[in-house]
Amino acid sequence: MTKAFPEIKNVYCVGRNYRLHAEELGNAVPDHPMLFMKPSHAVVAAEGETITLPGTSGEVHYEVEVVLHIGRSYEPGISVNELVDSMALGIDLTLRSVQDGLKAKGHPWLAAKGFLNSAPIGEFRPFPGVEETAAVPFSLNINGSQVQQGRMVDMIFSPQTIVDFVAEHYGLGAGDLIFTGTPAGVGPVHDGDQFELFWGNETCGSLSVSLDNGRAEVSVGAGESAGTP
Repeated sequence: MTKAFPEIKNVYCVGRNYRLHAEELGNAVPDHPMLFMKPSHAVVAAEGETITLPGTSGEVHYEVEVVLHIGRSYEPGISVNELVDSMALGIDLTLRSVQDGLKAKGHPWLAAKGFLNSAPIGEFRPFPGVEETAAVPFSLNINGSQVQQGRMVDMIFSPQTIVDFVAEHYGLGAGDLIFTGTPAGVGPVHDGDQFELFWGNETCGSLSVSLDNGRAEVSVGAGESAGTP
């Protein structure tokens, strides 16, 4: 990690937090935050470098998200504005075919969501507050064309709901990250793609992709642990 990154511990991710994204994948809208995790080793800086992703396990999909960095230990009644000290934009990279296979078997999503370099994150900046960020558009461009755009105000579950839920069920403290969910428009990554992350009109991260076609395929066989996250 470069010095631009704060300390990172747990990496929580919220699934299906934008209604149109849930609908585009044919998923039901949840009635409470749907959580999964990525290893901290999945995090990589989106600072213009080329990252390598597996190219033999089906399509890799991009999902741009607002990422919140927790700056202090959670206490009941604490507000998001007190709890979060910085924010960034990140990409939840997903092996979609692998994920579909795991879901069909009722297996955990780790193989589809937690592979190396699956959580590129742009530059962290001070968190100005929920009200100040709610209506600001964030977006992802690939090869110069916008492919996703969202606003935090359109989340199904608010940042406050998310941090309260995570803290109550799993714990939340300084150094934890929360990927808050992706808007509609997800799609496949191609070898050589150039990614740019935008907060409003300001660039806040970039990267290039190299698909490794010699990497071993991720298994979704019956030998994996059962259970649905």
